[in-house]
Amino acid sequence: MKALVQRVSSARVEAEGRACGAIGLGVLVYLGCETGDDEARARRLAARVAKLRLFPDAAGKTNLALAEIGGAVLLVSQFTLAADTGAGNRPSFTPALAPEPARALIELFGRCLEEAGLPVQTGVFGAEMAVSSLNQGPATYLLEEPRRT
Repeated sequence: MKALVQRVSSARVEAEGRACGAIGLGVLVYLGCETGDDEARARRLAARVAKLRLFPDAAGKTNLALAEIGGAVLLVSQFTLAADTGAGNRPSFTPALAPEPARALIELFGRCLEEAGLPVQTGVFGAEMAVSSLNQGPATYLLEEPRRT
């Protein structure tokens, strides 16, 4: 499971010609699910995102998490994060989790963030979306939740 997390001043997602999610200060999270991902992995990664210290404190150091700054999350499903780009010029999506299990894990991820007290807006799973954001920094982080044996 991979989450591309961007610190944003604002972000918005549209699907089918209408706005479906928008936030002010917070993080835009693109979430990709891979074969083998499960609920435990989704819960761990959501907890990491909720606690990630990405925002500056009074001294300018990145010491503050979303809850501490009153930030929100815009969660967008992004199956292309699971692409295998190791060879050739065309990405392979073989590593991506099938749509229905992926949808369930993305919904669980969002619920976990809400349970952590964070406001969460979402895109539309499986839809063609237009995402706009004002990245702060820019600050973009790739988080991967490794498989545990």
